[in-house]
Amino acid sequence: MLKAMRNHSVISEFILMGLSADPQTQALLFVLFLVIYLLTLMGNLMLLLVIGFDSHLHIPMYFFLRQLSFLDLCHSSVTVPKLLENLLSEEKTVSVEGCLAQVFFLFASGGTESCLLTVMAYDRYVAIRSPLLYGQVMNRQLCMGLVWASWGLAFLDALINILVALNLDFCEAQNIHHFCCELPSLYPLSCSDVTASFTALLCSSILHFFGNFLLIFFSYVRILSTILAISSTTGRSKAFSTCSSHLTAVIFFYGSGLLRYLMPNSGSTRELFFSLQYSVITPMLNPLIYSLKNKEMKDAVKRMLRKCFWCFK
Repeated sequence: MLKAMRNHSVISEFILMGLSADPQTQALLFVLFLVIYLLTLMGNLMLLLVIGFDSHLHIPMYFFLRQLSFLDLCHSSVTVPKLLENLLSEEKTVSVEGCLAQVFFLFASGGTESCLLTVMAYDRYVAIRSPLLYGQVMNRQLCMGLVWASWGLAFLDALINILVALNLDFCEAQNIHHFCCELPSLYPLSCSDVTASFTALLCSSILHFFGNFLLIFFSYVRILSTILAISSTTGRSKAFSTCSSHLTAVIFFYGSGLLRYLMPNSGSTRELFFSLQYSVITPMLNPLIYSLKNKEMKDAVKRMLRKCFWCFK
């Protein structure tokens, strides 16, 4: 049976069915996602500039936040430009090679963000557990090593998954009931055995994403026990506030990302919503989360705006 399938003509492109087939709805969605993408670019570029130019923010916490902003730019740019193009185009096609490339970069950027959120949880633990030794423990060498390890592990994970996926054959079915190429969405279109690719995806989900989630969970257990041991109410409140932004970002990322990859692929509205949440909405919200809830960041933005004002005056 499998041998007979391999004799079929192999397709060269897929059709992304997107979010709606109605032209008027597509026009409204184009405006909506264009605004979201522009806000994502402006918000994350602002964080990159503010943290880079303000010497008050040259500490490990903001070093990691700067990396997160860069990752959000990458993660959003993997999906949104193609989504916008398809909303305007009548031919909503993507080549098989282009689709697999998108899968790879989604894995790489999403996996790096998962690792980086774990690193940021450890950073918050050290800051609360040993505030006097924070700068000594979280030195520049360690911070750089943790960031490079996050990128390296994520790209290795993405490479393994994409190398296994390259063995999949696609014959007659072309329609992807999604707005972007995600590995689970390709399985129903394959006319070859997907067991190896599915197993690799399942293992990476368990080891990489669940592993990072557990590390974050245990970090917050230790953080909570440390905070509860603080005698003063003001001290506990201040300690909680340093973690609130990161915890909110973790909930947004894992709440939607894990649910998307745990759900059976069906092209349902709920499935599309979870994909939009972690690949489009979360990168836009992260700058707001970290700037609105952070006094140091708000003060740094004000200082930068004042400098810009005096430069143009």
